[in-house]
Amino acid sequence: MARLKTIYDKEIVTKLMGKLSVKNKHDVPKIDKVILNMGLGEDASDGKKLKSCIDDMALISGQKAVVTKFKKSISNFKTRKGSNAGVKVTLRSKMMYEFIDRLINIALPRIKDFRGLSANGIDNSCNFSFGIKEHIVFPEVNFDKVDKIRGLDVTIVTSSKSKDGTLELLKEFNFPINQKKN
Repeated sequence: MARLKTIYDKEIVTKLMGKLSVKNKHDVPKIDKVILNMGLGEDASDGKKLKSCIDDMALISGQKAVVTKFKKSISNFKTRKGSNAGVKVTLRSKMMYEFIDRLINIALPRIKDFRGLSANGIDNSCNFSFGIKEHIVFPEVNFDKVDKIRGLDVTIVTSSKSKDGTLELLKEFNFPINQKKN
């Protein structure tokens, strides 16, 4: 079992029951899945660049990425319906916890001038989203073989029913969340 999963089951559930004043342990918020997304822009039509992005996402996440397509044509963005838009990966269970562990302990501290994740990243569905400007902060990606540094979007889907519950859950997982108002 993943290290974070055992910590969640043994420690975090009891702490959150006290903080959120929840009586049933099944009502405690948990992380359902993690979605990684990498938009390619103009490079989506190039087969070699698309393959390198799929390979990089496979190294970062531990499973093969899926190529996403545009749903409709928009002339201002120069997109065609059915053409490649980017790549995405959805992580669940063991792979999800191992990715979160690597993200918190290895990747986020390697970001240059990192001051924490914004607490404003929690949406109305109580999911947390943030972006990483350079996908090379993950140690699995070989810096010498990268043709172009790309951004990466991370969405953490939770079972929480409130933004406070999501924030407390992420704090218990040691996410570096910045509470300061800009």
